[in-house]
Amino acid sequence: MAKTKLISFDLDGTLVDPTYTKWVWEIGIPQLYAQKNKLTVSEAIAMVTNEYKQIGDTSLAWYDIKFWFKEFNLPGNWQDLMKKYREKIRLYPEVKEVLTRLRQHYDLIITSNAAREFVEMEVEKTGIKGYFTRIFSATSDFQQVKKTPQFYKEICRIIGVAPSQTIHVGDHYEFDYLAPRQLGINAYYLDRNGTDPKNNFILKNLKDFIRFLK
Repeated sequence: MAKTKLISFDLDGTLVDPTYTKWVWEIGIPQLYAQKNKLTVSEAIAMVTNEYKQIGDTSLAWYDIKFWFKEFNLPGNWQDLMKKYREKIRLYPEVKEVLTRLRQHYDLIITSNAAREFVEMEVEKTGIKGYFTRIFSATSDFQQVKKTPQFYKEICRIIGVAPSQTIHVGDHYEFDYLAPRQLGINAYYLDRNGTDPKNNFILKNLKDFIRFLK
């Protein structure tokens, strides 16, 4: 087996608790929609959620907060909304310890499906940006709505490593585990809730990952 040179991490649900993004999308935008259209928040949540579904997560627009501000003609601006809930951003407890240990031996990168506006806000607020040599957004940088084998192939090309020299860790079974493994990347599925059957590549937390590497 080729020696591992690169470790790639997903962001939301892997390094960063997804609470922040939920507040922006599921609370902040509906509140502004309710304010503009003189609705109750419950009514606005139902209507906004329906509009999200109509666009669907196969569209790049679904991930684009600028698009939704224009689509809903919301008051204020998207930057202020993202800043409003900034204090909701938090790392999972073990993340900094794990990253500190890993960066002594490997190059680390982030490969996220989130738009770059969210990625940058989260890595800056949590103070983890300095741990990573590169940070990639599938939607913003590659105009891809999902992390496909081709996405991971392009990441390896840009970094200059073979898939066999790469490990990826993330919390989405299809896009963080199955897709990179199709390319020959040694992928691990992070299941923090313990809901899936166990196998040799399922982690409960990132400390489990350190034990696998040993």
